[in-house]
Amino acid sequence: MSTTTASSASTGTSGTTGSTGGETSTATTAGPPADRTRGNSRAAGIFYILTFAASIPALLLLDPVLSDPGYILGAGQDNQVLFACLLDVVTALTGIGSAVAVFPVVKRVNESLALGFVMSRMVEAAVILVGVVALLTVVVLRQDLAGAASADAASLTTTGQALVTARDWTFLLGPGFMACLNALLFGTLLYRSRLVPRIIPTIGLVGAPVLLVANLLTFFGQTTQTGSLTMLATLPIAAWELSVGFYMALKGFRPAAVAELAA
Repeated sequence: MSTTTASSASTGTSGTTGSTGGETSTATTAGPPADRTRGNSRAAGIFYILTFAASIPALLLLDPVLSDPGYILGAGQDNQVLFACLLDVVTALTGIGSAVAVFPVVKRVNESLALGFVMSRMVEAAVILVGVVALLTVVVLRQDLAGAASADAASLTTTGQALVTARDWTFLLGPGFMACLNALLFGTLLYRSRLVPRIIPTIGLVGAPVLLVANLLTFFGQTTQTGSLTMLATLPIAAWELSVGFYMALKGFRPAAVAELAA
């Protein structure tokens, strides 16, 4: 009787130990919880970088149509202009993509500001596309009417210059004014949440008012006095967008800040 009891006790102890060992093993092998925001931050960062990769070459490639008043009557560099317009379309779409990608994360900070950021990106994209349509119209007019015998050269030149002027206004209102609003909205969200080091959104929050003042001076016709000022005022916003893009693409959001938002 005592032998049977001892054997049962030994078996029970062994089973308990094995169960405990299994639980310990499971707890040891379980790693830290996956960062569910990593995909959002990586996508947003890549979109920011693509915006730069598309917009700067587009601006350089558009020089023939933007700087030549008689482009619509000349030989033209249509393929170059068409490719630049395509790059501007990419710029518009990647701008929207960057806002949509971070929206699920930053809406936990302030949903109104996050939604405002998405909408400001969409407005910027729409204005950019209006400028693209204006330049595409210049190309089509040059191809279809410039060589026609009945074409009025003076009227064509005036129309071409008007379309280029329309594109210049879209450049000021889109990448100009809306970039300031984007920096204020997204910079505020990142500064409050500490999803990235605060020095990064600080650059945007400081640069946005500076660029806004330069754009307002240009808007009211002070282009002669503000040409160099506008170029300098653009640098902080460019630095802000590049730094936040590379940080999100390479490092993602700070884990402590993500955990705080999740809590």
